[in-house]
Amino acid sequence: MRMAKFALTFATFAALAAPAAAATCGNTSAGFDAWVGAFKKEAAGQGVPASVLDKAFSNVNYNQATIRADRGQHSFKLSFDQFMQKRGGQAIISRGKGMKKSNAALFSSIERRYGVPAGPLIAIWGMETGFGSFMGNEHTMSAVATLAYDCRRSDYFTDQLYAALQLFGQGTLNSSSKGAAHGEIGQTQFLPRNVARFGADGDGDGRIDLVRSRADALASTANFLKGHGWRAGAGYQQGQPNFSAIQGWNAASVYQQAIAYIGAAIDAQ
Repeated sequence: MRMAKFALTFATFAALAAPAAAATCGNTSAGFDAWVGAFKKEAAGQGVPASVLDKAFSNVNYNQATIRADRGQHSFKLSFDQFMQKRGGQAIISRGKGMKKSNAALFSSIERRYGVPAGPLIAIWGMETGFGSFMGNEHTMSAVATLAYDCRRSDYFTDQLYAALQLFGQGTLNSSSKGAAHGEIGQTQFLPRNVARFGADGDGDGRIDLVRSRADALASTANFLKGHGWRAGAGYQQGQPNFSAIQGWNAASVYQQAIAYIGAAIDAQ
């Protein structure tokens, strides 16, 4: 009952405007511990149980690697050809065709459920984690808390931090969970808020595990695209109806173009 109350309170809070920072943001580690203390008081006031807060923040530290990654996203400024080379686009296409064949039943099931074909899902899966081969090694709660404290996008990542606490309370995250530098989780790299909104049970085991279950990760990705306006049977290249759903995945135009290009090459087989 206590966790149900927390979930209800959290849902009510999440429906409000973007939350104010729990304390003064900062761009160095100097004020981080004080910020964490202030945030925990704010979160408790929003109904997050003290037991969840204490466990969730038990291993949290200011993450310098996260800040370096946040300041160094230069690949999105590359040309399309440069980006494809850097991300191994042709290798993703080649391996992706094999992935489509070997997981044909899964992709068929996902397309029936969400209307999203295999190609763009495989493109995202390949570019994000090399088909689940590397999902990141940064402490997830530290990464999200660091960016919530950091002044550059404090409001956005404060919301992500509340979503991470929701996942922590549900058992989806724990105090040792690791992922990418911005707190992305699993084989297709969902931020916590997207896990909470679009996480789907693709393998039917009653759980949502984006790390260990490719079915869950891919179904969740399809659910994300559907939630961003994907229309079954419509095209997804630039100028076609479903390209706007791809734009929802990543704000960088070169990344959007790569998803569409790689996806089409895989779907054309």
